[in-house]
Amino acid sequence: MSEQTRWYQNAVFYEMYIRAFCDSSGDGNGDFRGAISKLDHVKSLGVDCIWILPMYPSPLKDDGYDVADYYDIHPDYGSLDDFKAFLDAAHQRGLRVVIDLVMNHTSDQHPWFQAARKDRNSPYRDYYVWSDTGTEYADTRIIFLDVEESNWTYDPEAGQYFWHRFYSSQPDLNYDNPAVHEEMLKAVRFWMDMGIDGFRADAVPYLYEREGTNCENLPETHGFLKKVRRLMDEQYPDAVVIAEANQWPEDLLPYFGDGDEFHVCFHFPIMPRLYQALKAGDKTPIIEILARTPEIPAGAQWMTFLRNHDELTLEMVAPEVREWMWQEYAPGPRQKQNLGIRRRLTPLLDNDKRKYRLMNGMFLSLPGTPIVYYGDEIGMGDNVWLPDRHGCRTPMHWTSAKNGGFSTADKTYFPAHTDAVYGYQHVNVAAQEGDADSYLSLTRRLLSARRAQPALQNGELAWVDTGSKALLAYTRTAGQEQVLVLINLSDQPQALNVSLSEEMIDLLSDGDQSFAAASLEPYAIHWLKSAG
Repeated sequence: MSEQTRWYQNAVFYEMYIRAFCDSSGDGNGDFRGAISKLDHVKSLGVDCIWILPMYPSPLKDDGYDVADYYDIHPDYGSLDDFKAFLDAAHQRGLRVVIDLVMNHTSDQHPWFQAARKDRNSPYRDYYVWSDTGTEYADTRIIFLDVEESNWTYDPEAGQYFWHRFYSSQPDLNYDNPAVHEEMLKAVRFWMDMGIDGFRADAVPYLYEREGTNCENLPETHGFLKKVRRLMDEQYPDAVVIAEANQWPEDLLPYFGDGDEFHVCFHFPIMPRLYQALKAGDKTPIIEILARTPEIPAGAQWMTFLRNHDELTLEMVAPEVREWMWQEYAPGPRQKQNLGIRRRLTPLLDNDKRKYRLMNGMFLSLPGTPIVYYGDEIGMGDNVWLPDRHGCRTPMHWTSAKNGGFSTADKTYFPAHTDAVYGYQHVNVAAQEGDADSYLSLTRRLLSARRAQPALQNGELAWVDTGSKALLAYTRTAGQEQVLVLINLSDQPQALNVSLSEEMIDLLSDGDQSFAAASLEPYAIHWLKSAG
């Protein structure tokens, strides 16, 4: 491993929603004490770092991304002492922990906003962005098109309009005010001093507003983000700061700066193209988007995922591709959400273990730091009849007991799945523990094989010509180590027109068996390494 390689460049992250994970108190909500009892499961997967969704006090109109207090824990989840106990328990198991930092906005219930709306002379008035007309920044897109008609909302108590890029219950902070900078840096220091390992910074492209622009990716935004990185480098040099910015790869490059902004940026555009390539049996979208992906500074990394707590966003594909993917992956009206799809991984893949193995094996072997979303390791289903994006945020299934072993309560925050295919009675951790063919065992094997190969973690990528659009092949190379990845994206066998000059072993086979196939089976994936 080179001296420039940092822990987050080779890590695998696990996205944990505390409300959904395990309820220790019997109130129907997951909490940090419950999560502590399940850390051995997380460790057993072979992941390195847990990313915690917002756990702050909040009215939960946007599941915690509407923060009402940056310095405490939502009472449903426990206390600051419970969080510290969780942090210590994770660290004892060699698991790092990063948390969400919601920089762009607060809840309208935050004391800052309540003070701001009541009094124009309050110092907090200038913590937010106000207008007498609500006509400024007209070139700015509306993100939640299915809910919001404008980025301005009139507040009768304030007598003015306030600016918001997301829900109208989430007023944007005013970063033209230096006091807001200090508040955010104070929050950073508070949690870092508690011992966390870094932040995922939510919705960072939108911090500033300027007339005549689309109010995204502005120079002033980067100026503040560099200030955050400076603080981290000086006071918390082993920590990571991760950017959530749903942008094209070339537009993301400035968020790395010259190695002086974010350590890691989400690579949103690759994700829908993995699904597109699989459904079309055509590798072209993957190769094209990675060709558009620029080199990044030493010590930086992309972050990749197949699913997460949000909708599967199709914002970064052409309109005709979006329509096609809706037809293919979201044929039911309730399966669509905004400009995306509100379904979990396994239902998207038709509950087909071949496709699950292919998609996970592909994204785990392409460049980037991968994220596993809670519940996907056991092939959990979704509930598209729940509002908003909550259908993919339902209780984790641990056993076949009441509520999937998540809670003893008669009513949980959302119900666990009980349907014939994805019900907790048969889709749960306990049922899959002893099953070598289960989703859980498959996930562990994939992560274990990746962990054993430095080339798959941070090696150079090179495409291998196969003469077939359905057959994707590439190498990952780190020093003397090289892994050849072969993938059949189609539902038909594909002749293997790749020359193998020496004996190869398949890292994804039981016992690393020799590979000698002349063709690839439908939806097959192989990680090959020289037997020498």
